[in-house]
Amino acid sequence: MAHTDESKKLLVESLRKTPIISVVCEKHGIGRASYYRWREDLEFAKACDLAINEGSQVVNDLAEAQLLTAIKNGNLGAIIFWLKNRHSMYRTRVELSSVNNFELSEEQQKKINKALLLSGLVEEKKHEDK
Repeated sequence: MAHTDESKKLLVESLRKTPIISVVCEKHGIGRASYYRWREDLEFAKACDLAINEGSQVVNDLAEAQLLTAIKNGNLGAIIFWLKNRHSMYRTRVELSSVNNFELSEEQQKKINKALLLSGLVEEKKHEDK
């Protein structure tokens, strides 16, 4: 039992540095099936989830640092990626226009409105009673 507790602690610590379950399990010689069985212990599962979250934040910080370096070095792909994802003026837009004055049926308009809502391109209008 003590061996398992020590293995669990090592696994959680490793997940803080490398938030990839299969990599961490392999590093410590622990089968994925064992890891998922151990997650039945809710305290262990919570510790793993927190460790994976922390590790993911570390990886995100590393990736952003690399992205900024690429931008500083004039990497056009990195520049475009940054602008499209961080600046509203450069986000991908969809423009709807009518063709040959074609009228949409009510059902077609509902489907388009639903698609726009799901895409996040428009916000749902709240109807207020006056």
